[in-house]
Amino acid sequence: QVQLVESGGGLVQAGGSLRLSCVASGLFFKINGMGWYRQTPGKQREWVATITSGGSTNYADSLKGRFTISRDNAKNTVYLQLNSLKPEDTAVYYCNAAVSTTRNTARDYWGQGTQVPVSS
Repeated sequence: QVQLVESGGGLVQAGGSLRLSCVASGLFFKINGMGWYRQTPGKQREWVATITSGGSTNYADSLKGRFTISRDNAKNTVYLQLNSLKPEDTAVYYCNAAVSTTRNTARDYWGQGTQVPVSS
């Protein structure tokens, strides 16, 4: 009942920046936490960042402050600002939302992923 649609990915050179967006739509009571993950072929999906409904954020330590997560609740949208990109940041980036269909029922939904290739 929830769809997450990502955009903003694309080829970028090392040192460059991108802003990823993910819009949630569908039938639900409330969107709680939202986040971003990434995955490369042959590797497990990796947590990048999370933001609560109140705006508190958490990041993977390895990102060293290069990424910033934000959200616009009025637009049901979560963003990920990627700065100082490195080739090792190359991955498919997925957005995630913890959605309550009722006050006492919640589950995670995932976007389709957006490619972020970072060239040398």
